[in-house]
Amino acid sequence: MKILKLLFSRSLQLAGLFCAALTIPVAAQQSVPLGPRLGALPTPSTTTPPIESTQSEDVQADISEVALDAIVRVEVDTKQPNYRVPYNIGGMSSGNGTGFLVGPNKFLTNAHVVSNGRLIYIKKVSDPKPYKARVVHVAHDCDLAMIEIESEDEFAGAFSGIEPLFIGGIPKLNTTVVAVGYPIGGERISVTRGVVSRVDFRTYSHSGIDNHLTIQVDAAINPGNSGGPILQNNQVVGVAFQGYSGSVAQNTGYMIPVPVIERFLKDVEDGSYDHYVDLATSVLNILNPAQRRALGLPNDGIGVMVSEADAAGSAGGILKTKDVLLSIDGYSIASDGFIEIEGERVDLNEIIERKYAADTVDLEVWRDGQQEEINIELKRFIPYLIKANQYDKQPNFVLFAGLQFQPMDRSVMSSHSITNLRSRYHFNYFSQDEIYRERPQVVILTEVLPDSSNTHLQPFVQQIVDSINGKKIRLLQDVYDALNGESAEEGREDYHVIRLLGEGRPLVLKRDTAEEAHERIMSKYNVSVDHFIEEPEILELEGVGIFEESDEASESDDPENDDASEAA
Repeated sequence: MKILKLLFSRSLQLAGLFCAALTIPVAAQQSVPLGPRLGALPTPSTTTPPIESTQSEDVQADISEVALDAIVRVEVDTKQPNYRVPYNIGGMSSGNGTGFLVGPNKFLTNAHVVSNGRLIYIKKVSDPKPYKARVVHVAHDCDLAMIEIESEDEFAGAFSGIEPLFIGGIPKLNTTVVAVGYPIGGERISVTRGVVSRVDFRTYSHSGIDNHLTIQVDAAINPGNSGGPILQNNQVVGVAFQGYSGSVAQNTGYMIPVPVIERFLKDVEDGSYDHYVDLATSVLNILNPAQRRALGLPNDGIGVMVSEADAAGSAGGILKTKDVLLSIDGYSIASDGFIEIEGERVDLNEIIERKYAADTVDLEVWRDGQQEEINIELKRFIPYLIKANQYDKQPNFVLFAGLQFQPMDRSVMSSHSITNLRSRYHFNYFSQDEIYRERPQVVILTEVLPDSSNTHLQPFVQQIVDSINGKKIRLLQDVYDALNGESAEEGREDYHVIRLLGEGRPLVLKRDTAEEAHERIMSKYNVSVDHFIEEPEILELEGVGIFEESDEASESDDPENDDASEAA
């Protein structure tokens, strides 16, 4: 089975998965792989992006001592969140990666090197002294981060006269590159050579869902190389970040290429990272001549048909189903979804990859037998974050009378091995079926801490919470408010009534008994806090008319079952 490895080894213990920064886990947390990932904009892995290079044919792969001085060892102590036991502080681990100087007190490395970091140190190749550092910017969607030494005086003293590395271009195929870093096998800096073998689009393992340009090399890239520069002619042509593990492939590593690096560096110039933008539109190839005739299109091999345009995406309310995209920013779109740039055929999404928040894209669209010009302002597509790996966050939860409620995301689904079909559907189709319109957060009953007051509730774990005490559950905050407020179903003021989506019988707890049990369970299981709630990013979409506001709880499908449950 093909499994991508991050090049920084933390507590990822998936079969065959390791990361390219050496890690010593203190309390590793096992993760369970999920099913197929569904992104907002699928990008064919066969795409061959334009290959540009300022390198001469006689490529030099040598590296100077000056360049070595700008490459640093990054040591990180991390705290791994525990999504299965969210009230637990989580396990500690330590590891190292690589970084390099790109500006005055600006060091570039991988996001996965410093994610969940609690203490970060930088070491020079010629100096054993560690310099305390901090994260300035992190981009989990493209696995890059900017860090700096906390003391400007220490930086000035340690790096006086050391020039930042120069960012080059995309290297040509079959040219030599040098990977520099601090991989497993020793404490000193390591230099290995290899050949550029492929330029392609791939999923970035750190987020688990974002697709960007990558370059494959056969240089030895091992745990510890993460964040290190890939050099050609003393210029940076990439950042080492992931590869294949185990017996899947030999001498196969990947680097983040210059276009992605430059986009990140430009994005953070204003002091913040604004993320990648997305049309959030799915398209279908139009290769069948009969289908083209049905749409009124000539058989010229131009155009792809819109199958979905998500309401929360850039094209929401602008593009329509069955629209045919003919061109993007002046580039004709072939019927297989590719465009031609500088003599190379690339996926149309490459145009979007080069854009920033608030940039626009021009589209020629065939709609209802007529050609139209459409301009779309681009923005981030937030609903897809439910499927991305989570970092630098404390798990959100509410614990009441032993019932543990958590908002659905990739980490929760993985750590609890959620197999409930209804929950899996809501996870897999959260963005495609616009489930977020009704439930910006899908809340799951993930665990029941055993107690005499709740033993009958264990069979209901992994199910989605629909309402509590007559209050519709759209956010985790609604759970806390419903259980700790005065809300109650009419005629059931002495009970907490929890209704699960698709389940005829409600879960019923006597209020005074539940409150007494809550204190007992908190003490029995050594739980210090019963909730942690942060405002979800998806609420940034409030005010754009995509949410279906409703506090009314749905009626039970089977009221007789309600009575039977309460009587029991």
